[in-house]
Amino acid sequence: MFAIKLLHPFLLVLFGSLQTLSCYADARIKEAKPPLQHGVVIKNDIDVKQYWVSEKLDGMRGYWNGKQLFSRQGNLINSPSWFTKNWPTTPLDGELWTDRNQFQAIISCIKRKIIRDKCWQDIRLMVFDLPLHKGNFTERIRAMRHLILMNKSPHLAMIKQLRLDSTKQLYEKLDDIVAQNGEGLMLHHQSAYYRTGRTPHLMKLKRYQDAEAIVLKHISGKGKYINLLGSLLVEDKSGLQFKIGTGFTVQERKHPPPIGSTITFKYVGKTQRGVPRFASYLRIREE
Repeated sequence: MFAIKLLHPFLLVLFGSLQTLSCYADARIKEAKPPLQHGVVIKNDIDVKQYWVSEKLDGMRGYWNGKQLFSRQGNLINSPSWFTKNWPTTPLDGELWTDRNQFQAIISCIKRKIIRDKCWQDIRLMVFDLPLHKGNFTERIRAMRHLILMNKSPHLAMIKQLRLDSTKQLYEKLDDIVAQNGEGLMLHHQSAYYRTGRTPHLMKLKRYQDAEAIVLKHISGKGKYINLLGSLLVEDKSGLQFKIGTGFTVQERKHPPPIGSTITFKYVGKTQRGVPRFASYLRIREE
């Protein structure tokens, strides 16, 4: 009993220290969340000549802070030491990517708890911006080109930025990208400065729209999908509930997204009631 009383103050100090360390760890996680810029869906007619155009890559957002690689939520990405060897000390904003239509393979590699060197061999950080650069986007493009030219890492590259002369050329380029299983285009105003959060100076252009919803229920399939998932009952951020029954692989029908998880789906316009038309499953939301 006497021993317990002697230890009691020590335990209190230890417990307090652990709490302090826990709070400090939480603060570090919050501080690590990168101040990224995000685009909006294109809505109005624009003067295409005022924009730089690049392909919208379907990979995983990556932020290099000059020392370490993070996800857009600020989680440290566990990459091999050789992957970022000799990268510049300048912060870089980009997409971890291998090729079109390889999203699941990229995510599977990056999310592995044990690093698998082989799958990282084909991944590159495709740089599309410099968050701390004080110049406009045209000036940042020149700076990015110089950085990539001076760095010989095979895992660091720059997304190609194009100039187009008309809306007709813009949609021809979009059709070409989509025909090659690409996702779409990004348009960045030539005079825009890097700004944290959503900005109208950075726009997405795709043949379809996408959104997120929460899975409420698994609905059993019929016919060829008997004993498998038939559709999902989901709810979008406005509270609207609807079903999604297409876009799933056989494996995804065997192991559907968990109830309560957030999924991304694509659609083409909405009905008068606001229900997404031709809603089709894309994936469980990743970071």
